[in-house]
Amino acid sequence: MEITLQVNGKARTVDVDPRISLLDLLRERLGLIGAKKGCDHGQCGACTVLLDGRRALSCLALAVAVEGRAVTTVEGLASGDDLHPLQAAFIEHDAFQCGYCTPGQLCSAAGMLDEPGPSAVTEDLRTDPGLTPDEIRERMSGNLCRCGAYVNIVSAISEVAR
Repeated sequence: MEITLQVNGKARTVDVDPRISLLDLLRERLGLIGAKKGCDHGQCGACTVLLDGRRALSCLALAVAVEGRAVTTVEGLASGDDLHPLQAAFIEHDAFQCGYCTPGQLCSAAGMLDEPGPSAVTEDLRTDPGLTPDEIRERMSGNLCRCGAYVNIVSAISEVAR
């Protein structure tokens, strides 16, 4: 079936099998290989993209279900040659080692910065906790890094959140 979606600000119309995941559409049909296929079960976060500005696991979303919506991949975070502040902070803080999880971490962090409200570690639900290191760790807990670069990832996100 034919679907149209906005990918990194551009309308893309493609014929797809109704069973193809958004991740496979992005990687195999549109050549956007930033989002990674880590577990293909929604457990690692390597495939995280922004769907209408909110974090989404692209391996769990059917491409047909996102017709007409805006998808932002790690390739779409930068503005031309200007890196997104998170991308620059990840470089500055050495927030990656092998880099496999980095695209998902970046998209997840970008979405997280715009998400209001408390998390599971918020002590007082009546106040805005801000993005403390504990809040960042909790909110990013769906994105795994096998290299263990978490300390630097939290530092990079903290810098941008300030």
